[in-house]
Parts: sequence; structure tokens; C-alpha cells
Amino acid sequence: MPVTCDSPARHTDQVNAMKNFLPQAAMAAMSILLAISLLATSAPAQQPDPRIGRDPSKPSDIRMPNGKLQQDEILKADHEKSVKDAAQLIELSENLKKELEKDDSHVLSISSLKKTEEIEKLAKRIRSRLKRF
Repeated sequence: MPVTCDSPARHTDQVNAMKNFLPQAAMAAMSILLAISLLATSAPAQQPDPRIGRDPSKPSDIRMPNGKLQQDEILKADHEKSVKDAAQLIELSENLKKELEKDDSHVLSISSLKKTEEIEKLAKRIRSRLKRF
């Protein structure tokens, strides 16, 4: 069901705001992909001083049954999720752009609004994962 606007001027303002949002969303998606790739290729962390006692209850020291560090596996899984979400973010942004360019009428569809909400959710999800690093 399409959403109608009170006036053509208000609709034009909304469409222009959406069109301005798309390049920003695309730039945010590219920035996120760049940050993810930089984190994936960053140098390994410094080794702790062996003379200083280490607390074995720290999450970074917990090993999985296969011998790998639990934190490394969590970071790897988060990275994979972020890459998938970033790809989905780009796809949604491109679909939204096509939809906005296609519609020349003074009507904004509900699906366009839902896409913008989904784009926002994905961006927040990726941001929250990156803040954990």
C-alpha cells in the first residue's frame, strides 16, 4: 500500500532526502567493508610478557577442544557475519536506489521505507560488531 504525501513539495523533499541518503549509505557500506578488510589483515597482537603472571580465567586464554583460542574463533565468526551483512547492505542499497529512480510519482512505497529500515538495522549490527574489536 503506497504512502501518499500532503503536498507535492513535501513529497519532493522526501524523495530528495532518500536520494541523498543512498550515497551516504553506499559510502558507509564501503567504509565498513574497508574497516573489515583492514581488521582481517592487521598484524598479530603483541605477545604478553611471560614474566608477568597470566590469569587463566581470561576469555582470551580459553582454548577450544581443537586447540584454537576461543576468542580467535569468535572474532573469525564475527568477521564472516559482518562481510555477509555488508554484502546484503550493498544489495539493499542498490535495490532501494533503483526503486527510487523508477518511481517518478508523488507516492513513496512502503517497501522503500522498509528497505531503509533494514539498511539501518544492518549498519547498526555491523557497527556494534566492529566496536567489540
